[in-house]
Amino acid sequence: MMEFLLTSAIVVISPGTGALYTIAAGLSGGVRASIIAAFGCTLGIIPHMLAAISGVAALLHTSAHAFSILKYLGVAYLLYMAVMMFRDGGMLKLESRSGPETGLRTITTAVFINLLNPKLSLFFFAFLPQFVRANDPSPTYNMLGMSLVFMALTFLVFALYGVFAASVRQHVISSATIQRWLRRGFGAAFATLALKLAYAQR
Repeated sequence: MMEFLLTSAIVVISPGTGALYTIAAGLSGGVRASIIAAFGCTLGIIPHMLAAISGVAALLHTSAHAFSILKYLGVAYLLYMAVMMFRDGGMLKLESRSGPETGLRTITTAVFINLLNPKLSLFFFAFLPQFVRANDPSPTYNMLGMSLVFMALTFLVFALYGVFAASVRQHVISSATIQRWLRRGFGAAFATLALKLAYAQR
C-alpha cells in the first residue's frame, strides 16, 4: 500500500492539465474557485476509473479509431482553453468574487479537461493492476478502493496548488503586466499540452 501511495503522489504532483487549470482558477477566482476546480478535476477522473475497472479501457488500448476520436476531442478542447487564456477578459479574467454561475462554469470546464483525456483511462488500466496480488479474492473491490485513494490525493494536491495560487492573487491583480504574461504563459502551456496529446500513442 505504501508503494501505491508513493507512486500515486508522484503522479498527482507532476504538473498536468488539471493542475494547470486549478492554478489558473485560483489566480482568477480566489480560494473558492480553486477548490471548485480541484473538485471538478477529481470528478473527471471517475469515468476513466470506472472504464479501467470494467475493462472498457482495453477498447481504447486495442482500437486505434476509438482512441483517436477521444484524443482529438481532447486536443480540440485544450486548444480552446489555450485561446481563452490568451484572450483579454477570457478564462484568466480576474474577478472580485466567484458567483454560482462562475462556480458552475469552473467545475464543468474542470470535468471536461480530465474527461477528454484518453491517456487517463489507459493510465488506470496499466497502473491499478500492478498493485493487485495475483491471488487477490476481490481485485475489483481493491482497485476501486485504490482509485478512491488516488482521487482523494488528486483533490488534496490540486487544492493546495489552487490555494497557493489564490494566496498570491492580490499581487497579480495589482499588475497588468503580470496578468498579461500569465495569460500568455497559461495559453502557451495549454497549447503545448494539446500538441503533446496530439502526438500521444496508445
